[in-house]
Amino acid sequence: MSRNPIVPFATIAVLGIIAIIVMSGVGLSQMQNADESDGEEQTEESAENPEAYYENNCMSCHGGNLEGGTGPSLQNVSDDYSVEELQDIIANGVEGSPLMTGNYANDEQAQMLAEWLSEQ
Repeated sequence: MSRNPIVPFATIAVLGIIAIIVMSGVGLSQMQNADESDGEEQTEESAENPEAYYENNCMSCHGGNLEGGTGPSLQNVSDDYSVEELQDIIANGVEGSPLMTGNYANDEQAQMLAEWLSEQ
Protein backbone atom coordinates (compact mmCIF):
# COMPACT_ATOMS: atom_id res chain seq x y z
CA MET A 1 0.00 0.00 0.00
CA SER A 2 1.49 3.33 -1.01
CA ARG A 3 0.64 6.65 0.55
CA ASN A 4 0.51 9.95 -1.24
CA PRO A 5 3.67 11.82 -0.12
CA ILE A 6 2.23 15.24 -0.99
CA VAL A 7 -0.50 15.20 1.67
CA PRO A 8 1.83 15.45 4.73
CA PHE A 9 3.82 18.26 3.11
CA ALA A 10 0.67 20.16 2.17
CA THR A 11 -0.68 19.78 5.70
CA ILE A 12 2.55 21.10 7.20
CA ALA A 13 2.58 24.02 4.73
CA VAL A 14 -1.02 25.01 5.57
CA LEU A 15 -0.34 24.79 9.31
CA GLY A 16 2.81 26.89 8.84
CA ILE A 17 0.93 29.59 6.93
CA ILE A 18 -1.77 29.70 9.61
CA ALA A 19 0.90 29.99 12.34
CA ILE A 20 2.59 32.87 10.48
CA ILE A 21 -0.70 34.75 10.14
CA VAL A 22 -1.55 34.28 13.83
CA MET A 23 1.93 35.30 15.02
CA SER A 24 1.88 38.38 12.77
CA GLY A 25 -1.40 39.49 14.30
CA VAL A 26 -0.10 38.96 17.82
CA GLY A 27 3.11 40.84 17.03
CA LEU A 28 1.27 43.81 15.54
CA SER A 29 -1.01 43.98 18.56
CA GLN A 30 1.92 43.94 20.97
CA MET A 31 3.77 46.55 18.93
CA GLN A 32 0.78 48.91 19.01
CA ASN A 33 0.39 48.44 22.78
CA ALA A 34 4.10 49.09 23.33
CA ASP A 35 4.05 52.24 21.19
CA GLU A 36 1.05 53.64 23.06
CA SER A 37 2.39 52.95 26.54
CA ASP A 38 6.00 54.00 25.82
CA GLY A 39 4.98 57.43 24.60
CA GLU A 40 2.83 58.12 27.65
CA GLU A 41 5.41 56.90 30.16
CA GLN A 42 8.28 58.79 28.55
CA THR A 43 6.28 62.00 28.28
CA GLU A 44 5.08 61.90 31.88
CA GLU A 45 8.46 60.93 33.29
CA SER A 46 10.39 63.36 31.10
CA ALA A 47 8.08 66.25 31.95
CA GLU A 48 9.04 66.00 35.60
CA ASN A 49 12.58 64.67 35.51
CA PRO A 50 15.38 66.35 33.54
CA GLU A 51 17.58 63.26 33.80
CA ALA A 52 14.87 61.12 32.18
CA TYR A 53 14.38 63.76 29.49
CA TYR A 54 18.14 63.77 28.82
CA GLU A 55 18.22 59.96 28.62
CA ASN A 56 15.30 59.87 26.17
CA ASN A 57 16.33 62.76 23.92
CA CYS A 58 19.97 63.80 24.34
CA MET A 59 22.07 60.89 25.53
CA SER A 60 22.47 59.31 22.10
CA CYS A 61 24.57 62.29 20.95
CA HIS A 62 25.97 63.71 24.20
CA GLY A 63 26.75 60.44 26.01
CA GLY A 64 25.46 58.75 29.14
CA ASN A 65 27.76 60.75 31.41
CA LEU A 66 27.62 64.01 29.45
CA GLU A 67 31.01 63.07 28.00
CA GLY A 68 30.05 63.75 24.41
CA GLY A 69 29.90 61.58 21.33
CA THR A 70 28.57 62.81 18.04
CA GLY A 71 27.62 65.92 20.01
CA PRO A 72 29.97 67.90 22.25
CA SER A 73 30.64 67.14 25.90
CA LEU A 74 28.21 68.78 28.29
CA GLN A 75 30.37 68.30 31.36
CA ASN A 76 30.98 71.69 32.96
CA VAL A 77 28.87 73.33 30.25
CA SER A 78 27.92 76.04 32.74
CA ASP A 79 31.50 77.33 32.53
CA ASP A 80 30.83 78.39 28.94
CA TYR A 81 27.09 79.16 28.89
CA SER A 82 24.51 80.75 31.17
CA VAL A 83 21.20 79.02 31.88
CA GLU A 84 19.50 81.36 29.39
CA GLU A 85 22.03 80.55 26.67
CA LEU A 86 21.64 76.82 27.30
CA GLN A 87 17.88 77.15 27.13
CA ASP A 88 18.16 78.99 23.81
CA ILE A 89 20.46 76.31 22.37
CA ILE A 90 18.17 73.49 23.51
CA ALA A 91 15.03 75.17 22.19
CA ASN A 92 16.40 76.68 18.98
CA GLY A 93 19.48 74.62 18.13
CA VAL A 94 22.90 75.69 16.93
CA GLU A 95 23.11 77.54 13.63
CA GLY A 96 24.90 75.46 11.02
CA SER A 97 24.72 72.24 13.04
CA PRO A 98 23.17 69.33 11.14
CA LEU A 99 22.36 67.51 14.40
CA MET A 100 21.40 70.18 16.91
CA THR A 101 18.66 71.76 14.86
CA GLY A 102 16.41 72.71 17.76
CA ASN A 103 12.82 71.71 18.36
CA TYR A 104 13.97 68.96 20.70
CA ALA A 105 12.11 70.56 23.58
CA ASN A 106 9.42 73.10 24.26
CA ASP A 107 10.28 76.19 26.33
CA GLU A 108 9.40 74.57 29.65
CA GLN A 109 11.44 71.44 28.92
CA ALA A 110 14.35 73.53 27.66
CA GLN A 111 14.31 75.59 30.86
CA MET A 112 14.20 72.47 33.04
CA LEU A 113 17.05 70.84 31.11
CA ALA A 114 19.17 74.01 31.03
CA GLU A 115 18.89 74.40 34.80
CA TRP A 116 19.80 70.74 35.29
CA LEU A 117 22.80 70.96 32.94
CA SER A 118 24.08 74.10 34.71
CA GLU A 119 24.22 72.12 37.94
CA GLN A 120 26.23 69.24 36.46
